[in-house]
Amino acid sequence: MPQPIESPTDTWNETLHAHFGQHFTMDTLLYRQKTDLQDLIIFENAAFGRVMALDGVVQTTERDEFIYHEMMAHVPLIAHGQAKKVLIIGGGDGGMLREVSRHTGVEQITMVEIDAGVITFCRQYLPRHSAGAFDDPRFTLVIDDGVNFVTGSQEKFDVIISDCTDPIGPGASLFTSDFYQGCARCLNEGGIFVAQNGVCFLQQDEAVNSHRKLSHYFGDVSFYQAAVPTYYGGIMTFAWASQHAALRHLDPEILRQRVAAAGLECRYYNPAIHNGSFALPQYLLNALTA
Repeated sequence: MPQPIESPTDTWNETLHAHFGQHFTMDTLLYRQKTDLQDLIIFENAAFGRVMALDGVVQTTERDEFIYHEMMAHVPLIAHGQAKKVLIIGGGDGGMLREVSRHTGVEQITMVEIDAGVITFCRQYLPRHSAGAFDDPRFTLVIDDGVNFVTGSQEKFDVIISDCTDPIGPGASLFTSDFYQGCARCLNEGGIFVAQNGVCFLQQDEAVNSHRKLSHYFGDVSFYQAAVPTYYGGIMTFAWASQHAALRHLDPEILRQRVAAAGLECRYYNPAIHNGSFALPQYLLNALTA
């Protein structure tokens, strides 16, 4: 049962960075599981709605999740233009599945989630994220480790979305060369791989390492970006990898036509945002070429 917080000044503090952070007032504590292995918490906050955090790091909030999920789903799907089969690695909260399922041309959506309990938990406590998408007849759930799946599967996909946590704990394996090589192997010709890659101003090494590893398996590797308020510290970067650089440089009119044909009405994503998101700050460009 929800547990009212005794004082409206009770706060939860994020511990992602050693020397500074952000805090949230907790209005209602909805769930907490604290063990030797993890600390999972979800609470209500007046500004951001329901907030879910794992091991001291914000994973998602109701208020701004749409920015992250729209950008990770629609940028590769619109850029591809004809995606039929989509693979989501992680994404147990259902937000990515919700956005991918909006593309009626997609015929098959496979999600690989290592813990079935995450989906059960999120359907109960974050139902707005999935918004019924788990019932989409095109959806198939596979309970497995993402690395195991992409290194062993014989299936091919048009778009692969790695909706991973930060590269610590269980999420670390989704930033390895084995994972990236497996994803490249599982993509059809003309396929696109994307993954969250942290806030590059504060987690620059994460982007640099991903770029170096992905470049072994893909002909075109870069990043695109979005500003997600609760991923504090600057722009959120998303790794982008394909074999064709032209997929990053589509004509604005083609983008406009594809978005219109898909019937997408988003709260953040639009054709201009799509094109502009590939413009990166010079400090990141310098780091990638150092």
